[in-house]
This record gives sequence, C-alpha cells and structure tokens, in this order.
Amino acid sequence: MGDVLAGFHAAWEFESDSVLIRYVRGIRTPKLFQALGERRVPLEAVESVSLTPGKRGTVVLRLEPRPGADPLMEAAAGQLKESCDPYRLVLPAERETLAEYYADELRAQLTESGPAERHLVAAPEAPLQFKAYDGKATFDGTSVAFRWFWTGASSAKWKAGDQRFPVSELSGVEWRSPEVFEGHLRLLRRDTTAPAPAQADQDPAAVVFGLGYGPVHESLPFAAAVLAAVWDCAAVPAISPAAGTVGVTSARRDPADIAERIRHLGELHQAGLVTDEEFSSKKAELLAEL
Repeated sequence: MGDVLAGFHAAWEFESDSVLIRYVRGIRTPKLFQALGERRVPLEAVESVSLTPGKRGTVVLRLEPRPGADPLMEAAAGQLKESCDPYRLVLPAERETLAEYYADELRAQLTESGPAERHLVAAPEAPLQFKAYDGKATFDGTSVAFRWFWTGASSAKWKAGDQRFPVSELSGVEWRSPEVFEGHLRLLRRDTTAPAPAQADQDPAAVVFGLGYGPVHESLPFAAAVLAAVWDCAAVPAISPAAGTVGVTSARRDPADIAERIRHLGELHQAGLVTDEEFSSKKAELLAEL
C-alpha cells in the first residue's frame, strides 16, 4: 500500500508485506515506545486486525500478533498496560472511516494464523543493560551477566558471586513487571537439577525490581532480546569440540573490583551472615579471578 496513517503516539506505514511502526518521541509518549523507536511487523506475524472505540473521542486500530511471533510480547506475557501496547494505534474519532479502510486492506492480506514456529518480529538489539534493585544486568548478545550491588543484593547472592549465563545454557526468561508486587527478571536454565529458589531475591539467576529500578522500557526489551537469542540458539545445532570449536578464556576481573568484593564479603563474615568455610571458599574464588 505504501500509505502512512499517523496516530497520537505512532505512525504506521503500510507496505506490501509488512507494517512499519514508527513511534513518536514526546513527553506523553510511553517510554517503552520511545525505547523501541520503530518496529517492522511482517504481515505473516499478524493474526487479526481490529478497530474499536477508544477513550475521549478516539478509535483504536490494533494488530493481534500470532502467538510466538514477537519476542517482546512473549516476554511481556500479557502484563503490559493497554496504553503501552505497541500494537495499538490511537486515532481521533473523525478518522474512523480512514482507519476502517486500512483495517479492511490489512485483513485482506492476512494468510497466517495460529502459533508461529519462530520469531517473526525482530527483538531489540544487544548490547543492552539496566539497573535492577540488587544488581546491574547486561546482555552482549551471547551471554547475560549480573553484577550485584552491595546495597541491595541478598547475602545468598553475595555468597554466589557475580553471575554470567551463556545463552546456550538458558531455556527461557521470566519477566514480572516492575509495576506489580515482586517484579523481577529470572533466567530459566537448561538441565538444572536443583529447583530455583521461590523468592527472586534469593536466586542468583534473577534480579529484582523496585521503585525506579528495572523500569518496563529498560527491562522488557532486555528480556525480549535474551528470549530471542535463546530461541535462535535452540534452533542452531550444537557443534562438538571434535568439529573444530575453539575454547573461550574468560576475561580477568579488575583487581579493584575484586578487592571491593572481598571487603564486603568480610563484612558479611563479621556480621555472621557468612560462615568461616564460606568466607574462605568465596575469597579463594575471587582471588583466582585475578
């Protein structure tokens, strides 16, 4: 079609096989939209199109993505507020006739339905990072790292130390919105025999959110990018060492960072939160990273 339909927070450009959604920057535009920038949605990723009355003299044109087609919506798992739904285009009511025209045009081009076998909408690109309440999360495209904050991390996480999880060792991501009680991002690991702690603040494979920590526009794109990488990794056959793979040597840590962590470990030890054996063992692990 090649036409553009502009709404309050976004503009949709209709192309022959996709809809290019460009989100408008502004103080009233949800921060999630601003973080996404723009998204191309292939028509094969869309299951249906609807046009419904909105609030205060508006109409809403919405695409319904197929299950599994968009890693962002898969990670969100129905937790996004309606105003932050990236598939809604809010228009003045006087443009309803025009919106209905485009809705009919889109419906005529839809040929797919049901769960998608792979992600069809691109995930946010790495590297990505955000600050949670108890640590900093980073994702470089191949692994997720959690670096704990001594002001927020539990003693269980300090005992475990900073964490790094290769995407190949993950089976999924659990995102709980920071806008609800006990929000967190938890990495789901493959082939683990020990059950994960029920509380995210005790799980070294999770970071917890709080007021101002892990906001939706930072933590959800992060979760979506990790989820997409996990799916992509699962779709690629593993290559055995015999086929000529080269081992990767982990980078050495900053000595000042190690010293700070040993100091804090000593404080936990003096406070009785870490046993003598745990202190000696963890200290040895940290020194070995120099």
